[in-house]
Parts: sequence; C-alpha cells; structure tokens
Amino acid sequence: MKLRSLLFVPADRPERFGKAAASGADAVILDLEDSVALAAKDGARAAVAAYLADGQRPCPVFVRINPVDSGMAATDLAAALPGRPDGIMLPKAEGAETVGTLLAMMGAQAVPILPIATETPAAVFELGSYGDVRAALCGLTWGAEDLPAAIGAATAREDDGRYTAPYELVRSLTLFGAHKAGVAAIETVYPALADLDGLARYAARARRDGFTGMMALHPAQVPVINQAFTPTPAEIDHARRVVALFAADPALGVVQLDGRMIDRPHLKQAEAILALAARSQR
Repeated sequence: MKLRSLLFVPADRPERFGKAAASGADAVILDLEDSVALAAKDGARAAVAAYLADGQRPCPVFVRINPVDSGMAATDLAAALPGRPDGIMLPKAEGAETVGTLLAMMGAQAVPILPIATETPAAVFELGSYGDVRAALCGLTWGAEDLPAAIGAATAREDDGRYTAPYELVRSLTLFGAHKAGVAAIETVYPALADLDGLARYAARARRDGFTGMMALHPAQVPVINQAFTPTPAEIDHARRVVALFAADPALGVVQLDGRMIDRPHLKQAEAILALAARSQR
C-alpha cells in the first residue's frame, strides 16, 4: 500500500467522504473516534457501513475505531468489517498485546492494522514490541494530543511550534519502532491548517528523519504532503548513479561520486529512494 498521505474525515460527515477520496490522498481514514460525539456514533457507523458497501473507492479506506477497551470497538468493527476496509486504525494502542486483542476481535475478518502508538504513558514503553506482530501491521504512527493530557502536561509544543523534549522523544521512538518492525513510519498531523508553508517544512523534516508518510486533517494539506514524500528528479538521478556505481563492481566498499565518498549505507539510502519513487508513481 502506498501511504504518503492519509486524510482524516469525521465519520459522521458522509458528504465529505467522496471529496476526501478525490483529494489525491493515498488513503482516507473514516474516523469513528475523537471527531465523533457519543450521540452521533451510531449514525457515523451507519455512514461508514454504507460507504464501504458501495464499493467505489478511488483510494484505500481505513476506519479509526474507538479503543479496544472502550466498550465501543466491537460495535465499530461490526459496522466496518463487512465492507472490507483496507485497514483499521487502532487508537490508544499499547504495543503488541493491544494489536493481539484487536486481531482476536476481528477474527476471520481481520484486515491490516495501523496503530496510534503513543497516546498513553504505558504505550511509550511498548514501542519496541510491534515487531512481534509485524505481519498484522501496515504501519505505525503517533500523536501528540492525548499523551500530554494523560500526564498533566500543559502543552506538547514550544511557542514556536516545535515539540517539547518529551514529545520529540516519543516521535523518535515511534520512528525506530516502525523501522524495527519493518512497516511504514507515519508522521502525525500538522494542526495549523492554513499554514501550508509550515506544513511543507514539517513534512520535509519528517521525510528527512526517516518517516515514509504523514497524516492530514484537510484536503488542502494533501498535495503538500505528497510532494514532500515524493523524491525529486535530482534525488532519483543521484540514487541511480549510486546504484550503478556499485552494480558495476559489486566488490567495491567505497567509491567516489561528485567529489564525495560513497559507501554501502549510501547505497542502501539510494535503493530506498528508488523504491519510494516507484511506489509514488503507482
């Protein structure tokens, strides 16, 4: 699955589903959790079931259910799974054990899982466990909204918008946890909807650091995110040249290209860029 951009849509706003799917996002997330009030959840479930049953999907569709211990997850799954969503987003995940609980709830109807892996204090200590359930996952992502509230923090951000030290830590641990598990590392949302320049910088930093995609809150954010996670022609050209140098003599350990020393880690980076470019063109 190509997952550069994943666009959230409140599940109680079915009039937005089609617009979201046509936004260019690589996937749409129909949200039954935080964006839907308790009184509206039954209607939202019905809207999700109807949309999935229609079968007209320009892009993959995920459903964010309520937490597995909320008393609502089973009802969410009963509405979503008959329509075979492309994945379930799992909030308040606390490592492999929570994934196992969801798998048991889905049974024979199981679909890929995308955990939100940092929303509770306990979750932070389980980020290394997702490799144990990697076959069930399509990625790993994080969030900086629920965790501050859970620990009584005033905010997750500095005045200039940067994350404070505790949340930079959980961001990094999510990144490493995803790569340890061998699944997509998905950056969290950028909440300033009108600040597309800031979003471009944020997304570029995410890709620089090793994230492979990012979640979006508004269709206007999607093209910016897609561009950030698509290699440029110059990057592709350089990667091809690196791969060609090592292919010409597989015994080489170090080569020189454009006056710089290039070794095997650079080859691995070049191969990753070419793989990302190939996925972006699908």
